[in-house]
Amino acid sequence: MINVALLSKWHVHAEDYARQAEENPNLSIQMVWDEDPVRGKQWANALGVPFEEDLNAVLSNPDIDAVIVNTPTNRHKDVILAAAENKKHIFTEKVLAFTVEDCKEIFSTIESNGVKLMLSLPRLTEDYYLYAQEAIDKGWLGKLTMIRCRLAHNGAVPPKGHSNGWLPEHFFNKEQCGGGALIDLGAHPIYLTNRLAGPATAVTARMQSTLTHEVDDNAIVLVDYESGAMGAIEASFVSSGSPFQLELYGTEGALLIEDETIRIKSSHFNDKGWVVPESLPSPLPMAINQWVEAISNNVASSITKEDMLNLTLINEAAALSVQKNTTVRLSDMK
Repeated sequence: MINVALLSKWHVHAEDYARQAEENPNLSIQMVWDEDPVRGKQWANALGVPFEEDLNAVLSNPDIDAVIVNTPTNRHKDVILAAAENKKHIFTEKVLAFTVEDCKEIFSTIESNGVKLMLSLPRLTEDYYLYAQEAIDKGWLGKLTMIRCRLAHNGAVPPKGHSNGWLPEHFFNKEQCGGGALIDLGAHPIYLTNRLAGPATAVTARMQSTLTHEVDDNAIVLVDYESGAMGAIEASFVSSGSPFQLELYGTEGALLIEDETIRIKSSHFNDKGWVVPESLPSPLPMAINQWVEAISNNVASSITKEDMLNLTLINEAAALSVQKNTTVRLSDMK
């Protein structure tokens, strides 16, 4: 049994990870810590476990094997490093850290202490991503020329009679979050396009604060890839009714994914029109279950260090692009 401490309920997915931990027969939640003691005590009471106000006491506790980190993103580096130095395995929410340099420091500490790190990048385990990867790997699209991915919702839009949207107010705190729609929601299009299009070479970004938040609530990133393909990544907190979209275009075909609808056209198929796949690949185990397998049986996870690093790389480059109002070459940042 892997004894787990939950570190903070700051992130909106913290309850999801607690539930996933409870559902995994190899994980046992033992205690809660939170930088907000009131919130932490309430969560601990709801889970029926002790609350520990001293983070060092949690991390030095020999009965705790692993931690699930849902702190503000600006605390990731310090908390994760401290956990690793105390030989605790770590599961955390994206992004891993704000800079490539900080990610590399985390990786080095993880490796030197022999613990397992998992970043929740859930869409890399989904059937539609696996189908898109299969389409590329089998050459159904020919040479990839363009990729576009959009993920958006209306979390920043206040309903009538309200001053705020359904996202918590702290999701617009630049110091804690490091950004807005792109670094949070845009993470999913970023890591998907990183996988599907391959190594990127340059980033040009535009970010807006449509509703005058101190972080972006609407963003688009244009990416150049080593292969010659171009990419468009879109994220928004101010779009009502916007479907998830993943589009791949190549010299010999196209693949369009919109929410649950998938269709493909390829010169390699007997049917030259649009085809709806009869079946999709089986989804991979969710990130938290892969983490458990890595801890228990040293099984390599499908979510890799490169996925984590490249997610931060694109985010860091996008922020720099907006700051300098120019295209950023990634070779200058690695």
